[in-house]
Amino acid sequence: MTRTEPQIRLAEDGRDRAAVFVIRGAVFVSEQQVPIEEEWDERDATADHLLALVDGVPVGTVRLVDQGGGVGVLGRLAVLPKGRGTGTGVALVRAVEDRARERGLTTVELHAQTHALGFYERLGYTAHGAEFLDAGIPHLHMVRDLA
Repeated sequence: MTRTEPQIRLAEDGRDRAAVFVIRGAVFVSEQQVPIEEEWDERDATADHLLALVDGVPVGTVRLVDQGGGVGVLGRLAVLPKGRGTGTGVALVRAVEDRARERGLTTVELHAQTHALGFYERLGYTAHGAEFLDAGIPHLHMVRDLA
């Protein structure tokens, strides 16, 4: 059985935006028990949200927040169980980096759950600083220069 490559697009219409929040709710709120009031924030209104689809079905999402000073923040990377292990997460990270470049950003930062450090390190991100808790989950700051 061959796997279909995920298609990544900017979530611009209401249907795509709804899919973004359904995926995030399933992964962060349901699976990881992140309180719903911590999952959605004011940055969602202005962030670029990307949606991954496999065979037309939404399976993952990520957002990019322009922090200013040439820095973009990759956040809320979520892939549903059926999309895991398919390259969807990698495709979403690369799509955020491409979007950051399109916007003239030179650096991407993120807060990685510590269990995902290896994933991000393989994609060129470097951890720095002390471990911290976000929604009760251990995280580390990570950064990648896009130059």
